[in-house]
Amino acid sequence: MDTRFLESFIHVVELGSVAEAARRLNLTPAAVSQRIRALEVELGTSLLARAGRIVRPTEAGTAVYHRSSSVLRSLRELKAAAMLEVVAGELRLGAVSTAMTGILPKLLARVTRHHPELAFFVAPGTSQDVYQRVLDGDLDAAIVVQPPFAVPKECDWLTLREEPLVLIAPGNVDIGDPHRLLSTEPFIRYDRNHWGGRLAQRYLRHCRIVPNDRFELDALEAIAVMVDRGLGISLVPNWAPPWPEGLSLAKWQIVDPAFTRRVGMIWQRYSPKLRLIRPLIDNASLAFAAP
Repeated sequence: MDTRFLESFIHVVELGSVAEAARRLNLTPAAVSQRIRALEVELGTSLLARAGRIVRPTEAGTAVYHRSSSVLRSLRELKAAAMLEVVAGELRLGAVSTAMTGILPKLLARVTRHHPELAFFVAPGTSQDVYQRVLDGDLDAAIVVQPPFAVPKECDWLTLREEPLVLIAPGNVDIGDPHRLLSTEPFIRYDRNHWGGRLAQRYLRHCRIVPNDRFELDALEAIAVMVDRGLGISLVPNWAPPWPEGLSLAKWQIVDPAFTRRVGMIWQRYSPKLRLIRPLIDNASLAFAAP
């Protein structure tokens, strides 16, 4: 079986569209459809059904989809095991949005300079999502916010960056008494479903502050822009730059280390890809070493 056919099928199922899958795979819709047909011929059954513009898996297609991730993972592990002499192969990484721009570019630039044979698939997501995908073996490693609980013994953790909470306000605001601002001004809350959002909530409770909630959202960059536009103030981690350009923000940093978000890399200690993960770990240690 050509694994490209199976990968194309997975994209179509997850996106619900042949056209969108083709765009993601940098192929034509006709090429993706041809791959699906070839897979259906090989398996001897129909895998997809159309409902208007939406494509959905058939009963057989659903069964194939649920087993396909483990099949592809086994094939990747087999390929990695066969390449013992050269650090080459594909690593599947997960990353939170701020790491995608503030950490990964620097890290991957170092790794690919020393190991040009490595290839990377990068999946964005929330810390909870990509963390779980590492535990499930769907991703080889991920850059996430450190969980508010102990990392499982089968995993290793490397802290890359410590990000204290900061109060951000429009640039023309005199922060003065930050706790008064947090109690009275409209508050733009970092989503409490995120580990970083829970950290901000823990600080507010610690200080017995009940904010004047106006908005709650899960995008830090969007929160910064909304504060710049005068829609309120917020309490966010001081994430790795770049921040959105052209913003005028006043900042007040919380110095208590108990309210610091730690961003780092997590991977399975006995991963079959550990030989490929190791250059990532070594370069991360150098690229983000404390001065």
